Amino acid sequence: MIEARHLRVLRAVASTGSFSAAGRELGCTQPAVSQQMKALEASVGTPLLVRTGREMRLTQAGEALVRHAAGILAGLTAAEEEVAAIAGLRAGRVRLVSFPSGSSTLVPTALAALRAAHPGTRVFLEEAEPPKSVELLREGDCDVALAFRYEGAAGAEEWDDLVVRPLLTDRLVALVPERHRLARTEPTGSVAIGELAREPWIAGCPRCRGQLVEVCETAGFTPRIDFATDDYPAVVGLVGAGLGVAVLPQLAVESVRPRGVRTVRLEPAVRREIVALTLPDLAQVPAVSATLDELARAAARQPA
Repeated sequence: MIEARHLRVLRAVASTGSFSAAGRELGCTQPAVSQQMKALEASVGTPLLVRTGREMRLTQAGEALVRHAAGILAGLTAAEEEVAAIAGLRAGRVRLVSFPSGSSTLVPTALAALRAAHPGTRVFLEEAEPPKSVELLREGDCDVALAFRYEGAAGAEEWDDLVVRPLLTDRLVALVPERHRLARTEPTGSVAIGELAREPWIAGCPRCRGQLVEVCETAGFTPRIDFATDDYPAVVGLVGAGLGVAVLPQLAVESVRPRGVRTVRLEPAVRREIVALTLPDLAQVPAVSATLDELARAAARQPA
């Protein structure tokens, strides 16, 4: 009989490559890890690991079991959380992964409302950009992933195996220094991205950087990127100092204090879809469902 604790140990050994490293990750001793692996191998009746010196290598059976472990553990977590929820959400737990601009805008409002409605539900927050956040969800390392994808982007992710909760559509805007010639554009007006073709650029996160290059090349030019940083306040600071222009999602602009810059609407419009993702089993867990609901309410409060 395969036990969940043994599967967690196997995953830790597979990801770290040794019993001692797995023990450190799980907070137990190396002998305890070794004993649990022996018990698991006895349960399944076949070796799961090949020990070659200091290295550990999965057998074919070990690879198969690790491949199924994420789904099995996710199903068990769903069962545990649903049982706890039946007792009144007194022991609910949600592991949420979000990209940075979502963490500073949507997440605080949603989690404050969730805590007020269900004070016994604990939420653990970690930051990761998609596609890493989606990988964490599929691997069973989180319960809800806040993610985004650009409209019409080449190679857009497939989320058919996940529960997708649409939250909002986030439009990209240009950031220019406040003394820039385009800073005088009327708030209701917009500019073609081609008007920025000769400007030096400050690029954002790798994913946004790729989208920027794709949009610019569609408009007939390749942007000259002088600076690149994942830090949104740094992007705003560089633009404010007159070192270039940038394109950021509106949600990212709202997450910082844009001093010394002006935002300008771009044409053609470039948008990204903000969604909350979870696994089908986990979507039935009331604590997870409540988190999705509060994220949707927080998104509805965002300015259009």
